[in-house]
Amino acid sequence: MQNLSITQNLNQKLSPQQIQFMKLLQVSSSNIEGIIKKELEANPALEEESNDLSIENESNIDDFKLDQESYKTKSSFSSENKNSEIPFSVGSSLNEKLLDQLSYLKISEKEQIIAKQIIGTIDEDGYLRRDIESIIDDIAFAENFEAEIKEIENILKLIQSFDPPGIGARNLKECLVIQLNNMEKKNQEEIVALKIITDFYDDFINKHYDKIISKLSNTNKEIIKKGIQIIKNLNPKPGGSMDESQHTEYLIPDFILKKEESKFHVSLSQNNLPKIKVSKDYISMLDGLKLNKNENENNKKSYDFIKQKLESARWFIDALEQRQNTLINTMNAIIELQYEFFNNSGDNNFIKPMILKDIANIIKMDISTVSRIVSTKVIQTDFGVYQLKDFFSEGHITKNGENISNKKIKKLLEKLINEEDKREPLSDEKLEKNFKEKGYNIARRTISKYREQLKIPVSRLRKEI
Repeated sequence: MQNLSITQNLNQKLSPQQIQFMKLLQVSSSNIEGIIKKELEANPALEEESNDLSIENESNIDDFKLDQESYKTKSSFSSENKNSEIPFSVGSSLNEKLLDQLSYLKISEKEQIIAKQIIGTIDEDGYLRRDIESIIDDIAFAENFEAEIKEIENILKLIQSFDPPGIGARNLKECLVIQLNNMEKKNQEEIVALKIITDFYDDFINKHYDKIISKLSNTNKEIIKKGIQIIKNLNPKPGGSMDESQHTEYLIPDFILKKEESKFHVSLSQNNLPKIKVSKDYISMLDGLKLNKNENENNKKSYDFIKQKLESARWFIDALEQRQNTLINTMNAIIELQYEFFNNSGDNNFIKPMILKDIANIIKMDISTVSRIVSTKVIQTDFGVYQLKDFFSEGHITKNGENISNKKIKKLLEKLINEEDKREPLSDEKLEKNFKEKGYNIARRTISKYREQLKIPVSRLRKEI
């Protein structure tokens, strides 16, 4: 016998408008223009005007209705914001630089093919990670001839003479040796530096300087010290040194902060945003079809299509407007909680502990919404450009009961390590003791975590002679 039962379930689902809004929140100012233009192309019910940079609807269509729903738009984008772009230098890629140097060499066509294959295999750090046998297989597959190992090695040695020094190395040791061999004058310090890398490489990378001095007992200690310093000045990532200044990049802040008469004013950076509005032609078409939409199937399909496009256009404009309001509210909340930081020109000593929940409580939105906003946004101030996520940090309680940011702890940690005696660097245990003497009850494991976040090596690797 079949039993029938009725159950009631409560489910929470996001509407299409909410999903669209959440996606727009994550988009930075440098990408929002592309999103708007893409929507303009996809939805004919949206129109663009170029005489203003705000997003609005004309007053005569502010109150248009689609059946039972009424839609209204308020213009809240400001056209007074100045777009700030910070350009970086433009240049060729590492691959192009190497190919350019190759073009000046008088080598056979076969050698050219091998050289181009090797150059194409060099990674962005300037290293050749692929082994010789694999390169031979690549050439055989792509060019239908088999190169010899000696041929590959000879061409590789040729490429390793290119700029930047150290290019084409297969590991760090070879990279350092190439750079030392490329030095024009071999004074005593440079000769010692080369010997240290070729004969005592493991001791050097582990900073066992006492062992190196013992093994070079016939060499003056000062010369060894200068040789080690020469090695430290070499570039472990030769490709990175070239590419770092070659990319074209424009940093477009999402917010611009100005201080006027002791008050902070935040605005969105959006000068490139196209003005969009709902198409009056589509509204008229909908009105014309409304009366006879039931006369035939084609009329009904046309009516439904236009209605859907108009609703989509309205949703998109509303989502953009809601995005702007949410961004401004979030940034104002951050400024409110971090007022002392902004009022003291970005001094990290004034930054307070702050978590996502603190902002969520102020703007009355979910923590996940705040997370979407701060993860990709930056603000431009008179004293620098900051990522919003940099304003969030954990807190630590001092002996005096003061709640301080972990950023202040990290800054003090850097100061202690910078001022330490490099012949006897401070261990994490000694750093913990140092903090406690200053009134900060910071555990050793926390110090270790912050040190790793600051990319500071352990005390043994910070030791110098």
